[in-house]
Amino acid sequence: MINKRILLLVAAFCLSIGWSIARPAEGMWLPLLLKQLNEAEMQQKGFKLTAEDIYSINRSSLKDAVVSFGGFCTGEMISAEGLLLTNHHCGYGQVQSHSSVENDYLTDGFWAMNRQQELPNPGLTATFIVRMEDVTTQILTGIPATASEAEREAAILRNMTRVRKESTAGTHYDAVIKPFFYGNEFYMYITETFRDIRLVGAPPSAIGKFGGDTDNWMWPRHTGDFSLFRVYAGADNKPADYSPDNKPYQPKHHLPISLKGVQEGDFTLVFGFPGRTNEYLTSHAIQEIYEVSNPAKISIRETKLRILDEDMKASDAVRIKYAAKYASIANYWKKWIGENRGLRKANTIEKKKELEKQFEQWVNADATRKQQYGNLLHQFEQSYQQLDGITIARDYVTEAAMGVELIKHAVDYIRLVELVESKAPASEINALADRLEKAAPGFYKNYNAPTDKKVFAALLDMYYQNINPSYHPEAFTNIAKQKYQGNFGKYAEDVYSKSFFTKEAGLKEAMAELRAGKTQVFRNDPAFVLANSIFAHYRSQVLPVYTKVNDNLNLLYRTYLTALRDMQKDRKFYPDANSTLRVAYGNVATYEPVDGVKYKHYTTLEGVIEKAAMGGVEDYVLLPKLKELYEQKDYGPYAVDGQMPVCFIASNHTTGGNSGSPVINANGQLIGLNFDRNWEGTMSDISYNPDQVRNISMDVRYMLFIVDKFAGAGHLVKEMTLVTDDTSGLSHVDSKSVAPARKSKRQKKREAAKQ
Repeated sequence: MINKRILLLVAAFCLSIGWSIARPAEGMWLPLLLKQLNEAEMQQKGFKLTAEDIYSINRSSLKDAVVSFGGFCTGEMISAEGLLLTNHHCGYGQVQSHSSVENDYLTDGFWAMNRQQELPNPGLTATFIVRMEDVTTQILTGIPATASEAEREAAILRNMTRVRKESTAGTHYDAVIKPFFYGNEFYMYITETFRDIRLVGAPPSAIGKFGGDTDNWMWPRHTGDFSLFRVYAGADNKPADYSPDNKPYQPKHHLPISLKGVQEGDFTLVFGFPGRTNEYLTSHAIQEIYEVSNPAKISIRETKLRILDEDMKASDAVRIKYAAKYASIANYWKKWIGENRGLRKANTIEKKKELEKQFEQWVNADATRKQQYGNLLHQFEQSYQQLDGITIARDYVTEAAMGVELIKHAVDYIRLVELVESKAPASEINALADRLEKAAPGFYKNYNAPTDKKVFAALLDMYYQNINPSYHPEAFTNIAKQKYQGNFGKYAEDVYSKSFFTKEAGLKEAMAELRAGKTQVFRNDPAFVLANSIFAHYRSQVLPVYTKVNDNLNLLYRTYLTALRDMQKDRKFYPDANSTLRVAYGNVATYEPVDGVKYKHYTTLEGVIEKAAMGGVEDYVLLPKLKELYEQKDYGPYAVDGQMPVCFIASNHTTGGNSGSPVINANGQLIGLNFDRNWEGTMSDISYNPDQVRNISMDVRYMLFIVDKFAGAGHLVKEMTLVTDDTSGLSHVDSKSVAPARKSKRQKKREAAKQ
């Protein structure tokens, strides 16, 4: 009996250790602070390197292989010759820009078989982080505690300008300073931005977007969501504008690629630039998001997507014009649906209320705290009440009004007209006019007026019907009372037949008159009149209230975070994501979305075949070459036990902006490419739930397989560093020396048996 008890105790202890190691880790952590906050926990979870290996200013480290791709995604260096890996959906706009009906790279894919075939992308950048600094003291110096929010903000901006200038003087570097914890702390990122980025390869959309909207934000996934670019530099290996004479950039570090793959429980690290999270919102804010804002935005985007889908299916030309736009609109439409599902499933609002109840008890237990924070939660409640009607009005402006391309385009010219009429300096007028004229061809290249006219009629009708009339712009009153009688279809016919904004030639003629000082042609244009009415109402009736309340909320949250950190002294707090470099870590893990259903942690090419065989789902297209490779099991050295891995899931805390982030194993080697989250897990932007949140990544071996066996671009694989063991990712091995040994032991045994 004693021995049995001992065995039970040992088993329980082992289970508790296993749980502590495998338990998902919440947070998007600052690389600068990993040593003091996270290193021990990361190593407990299986990490075999150190915080210094991740972020160092004294030697090359993992951070030197990670870039902000275009300012909207993440990418990573995977060769010593500037080869950059990111998501297919991150490079989608560039692939589209090079596509036409004759050369449909979106459908067919693109592969540069030599450096001369690589395609330049004007305006695309890749930004490296040189170093980080805590500049809180410098930014907050000289600001009295009694300063108003406006005074505080003005002083902060002055100090930011000074610190940035001093920090980059005499260098080609830039500096970015961002507030953290609602302005309690400030960190500066010194950056180096490269401007010559060329497209190297992208799979066909049937691979890079396999599953499309059907599978977006879902698991299991079978998507080869990757594209390849190359960073070019001047002769001195520093940033330079595009030139045929530029050379491939030689990074300080590039990620070796593991052929060993992943197993359940393996440590994973995601390194990238997450865009925006709001983890410390009160219950009042989350209730507004869940009940008001998300449902409205979902409905608006759903309407627009239906119209675009109909026209894209009817015309290849329209499909190419709107492919990237459609994907962008659909992405957050489905995300918001999943976010609401996740918030409901996790009972998030009630959990926040429970935290607030505990906060009140803590505050009331001490007289000093009661004086400081006693009215804080009541102030939150009052502030969100002031936003009643304002938030939804703002959502309809940004989603419905600005969801009409004609209106959004016309809004861009309001400021220019105002400058001309106010007789502003010619240099200021010309600078803005030049910028708008330079951007116009790009707008019209991807614009189809008949499609936009349908969107106009549908979205403006929603705007008119679903918003309190007190928040209607003046133009809506005229539409309802005069000849249109609230018929937005009839109104759309009139606007699109008369507005010069529908055609590039018409805009050019109007701009010529504007440059001559004549604004009447704009003032008479129906699209401009409507856009100006909407924008004027927004600026006078919505934005001032929204800004004032949110300025006050920022102060309240800054105070709330200070108090929470005091109340929960043993808790490690991480700042909300704000497009700065962060580290998230966790483990490869299975997922149970609903009762009775459990998903394994990986998928294979078998799943692509199975989905394609379903029939009737346009997002499941199986390309003949991929089918042939599957039937022949021609996977090269990238398969495991005769199966070709495609994707896997882990518990890393990610968000938008992490698209394209490297997923790195315990040894600092690249094992995957982050591209999505599970549907209910999208609520992690607001509240992390370890039972729900999974990040979805493409297995890097699938990328190698597609590049090598499908595309026949093995020359790209040869410049990568491939490893088959646990060699540290910070001591590179020549891929040529590794290539002959890339077969697994099981594969060798099978081949030997056949012989």
